[in-house]
Amino acid sequence: MDDALARILTAAAHGRFPPPDGSTTVVGQPGTRDAGVLAFTAHSVVFTDEDPGWVRSVLAGTPGDALAATMNPHFLSALMARTGRHMNTIDLLTVADALPGEPEIALREIEDPEHPRVARAMKYRDEVRVWAAEGGVVILGRGVAGRWETAIEVAGEARGRRLGERLARAARQLVPDAVVWAQQSPGNARSVRTFQAAGYRPVGSEALLIAG
Repeated sequence: MDDALARILTAAAHGRFPPPDGSTTVVGQPGTRDAGVLAFTAHSVVFTDEDPGWVRSVLAGTPGDALAATMNPHFLSALMARTGRHMNTIDLLTVADALPGEPEIALREIEDPEHPRVARAMKYRDEVRVWAAEGGVVILGRGVAGRWETAIEVAGEARGRRLGERLARAARQLVPDAVVWAQQSPGNARSVRTFQAAGYRPVGSEALLIAG
């Protein structure tokens, strides 16, 4: 396993980003499960166990803006074909500092590994924990490069009460680390606004390639 990505993410969480020089860093996968691309301001990181020479060759032949080449469908399609993986979407990657104290919202931990939300989360994360609130759930687990990630769900009938914001803030109090990460699809403007209202700051974009 390669810990280079973990070091990059830790630095980014504290505001120390790769140099905005238009280059691409290629590092090994942090584990067999996770491969993909991170794009910061004018600097990308490709994490894969494929040949770095092949990665740079495909990037050089990718049409369009060179600064956006790693997130170009031409490159991502080639990377998926090469690795036999697929992806869902390009996400906005955000991070927030942990908060002290207890969540302001009443939560009940779900410990049943067969529960649909627990089972689904375990496909993408380790050490998964899920809490239920009236009208929603909050999920924590160790995802890419071991980072602690959160996701939330709000039932349709519970929307409009700022429940999502309170769940996202609760994750900052529940996380057993200095920071917690979250991904949002840029097209899901409601989710983007919710996490930013809860104090999550944008770091970059992420395309996670999924095995199987």
